[in-house]
Amino acid sequence: MAADTTIKDIASELNVSYATVSRALNDKEGVKAETRLRVMEAAKDLNYRPNAIARGLVNRKTHTLGLIIPDITNPFYPEVARGVEDAAQEQGYSVFLCNTNWERKKENHYLNLLAEKRVDGIIIAPVAKETPSLERLIGSLPCVYVGRSPREAGAEFITIDNERGGYLATEHLLKTGRAPVGFIGAPEDSNTLEERLRGYWKALAEYGEKIDERIILFGDFRRESGYNLVKKMMAERVRPRGVFGENDLLAIGALQGARELGLRIPGDLAVVGFDDIPIAGFPEIQLTTIGQPKYEMGRLAVEMLFDITGEKEMEAGKSRRIVLEPVLIIRGTA
Repeated sequence: MAADTTIKDIASELNVSYATVSRALNDKEGVKAETRLRVMEAAKDLNYRPNAIARGLVNRKTHTLGLIIPDITNPFYPEVARGVEDAAQEQGYSVFLCNTNWERKKENHYLNLLAEKRVDGIIIAPVAKETPSLERLIGSLPCVYVGRSPREAGAEFITIDNERGGYLATEHLLKTGRAPVGFIGAPEDSNTLEERLRGYWKALAEYGEKIDERIILFGDFRRESGYNLVKKMMAERVRPRGVFGENDLLAIGALQGARELGLRIPGDLAVVGFDDIPIAGFPEIQLTTIGQPKYEMGRLAVEMLFDITGEKEMEAGKSRRIVLEPVLIIRGTA
């Protein structure tokens, strides 16, 4: 046969589906070993030569992915991004990185831009609970949420058990005699906040501690917010002996603010964070925190995206959800 043999020619020769041949040639799962061997042998016999440009036009593939994150300065997200990029490059894909700076307007702009660029899929850590622009894309463009569980029915996501993590952080403070325990977090329009706060409340209830709104404060996710919130908290009539920060940057800011107030850590105030960003383990910080596998989350998000792309027709409506287990990492602050 001529050198311009197509995948459809191979499928016709073997009396199998076009999708089966495509998956076999691209080394995708879902093809029996015997069938894969037959396809490879037929491709060789028929002198099949894939053309990357033609393949992209036929399959409407650009071999690009979009990654939207809210804060490139938070060390949590570069670790996720590294996992995404490494996994994508291994499959011959490039990644467009978009930073929203926690702004919905920017998030909407990037979602529309990536759709116009015809990326093959989007991985997103959304700014807020509701993401209307993304909801409109689900169904027409493969999307995976990373870092939180979305409210949209049927959405694909990979996250950590945030409620369990919030419980572990608070329980550790209570078990070490740090009641009352305060909470600092942000923003309030966040599923992640709700889940970690539920874990905090659950631990308080199980240990017979009352919820005191005076020591539950909200700001934003940055270190400066933790610094300001802990100073405000320690000015209350009821002063906590332990503080759970929704993320490590908030917790590190709280450490700085507490030390400026002359408090000994952990003697006067114990602090626990969430994420286990690289600087949390620095000798001068030694933050006790809840660890989550950031790099692995990025890699798994790409694998999930490729699964959606490769299996969408065969498994329409199937929602893939991965919830990872948090780990309490005890260091010097609690």
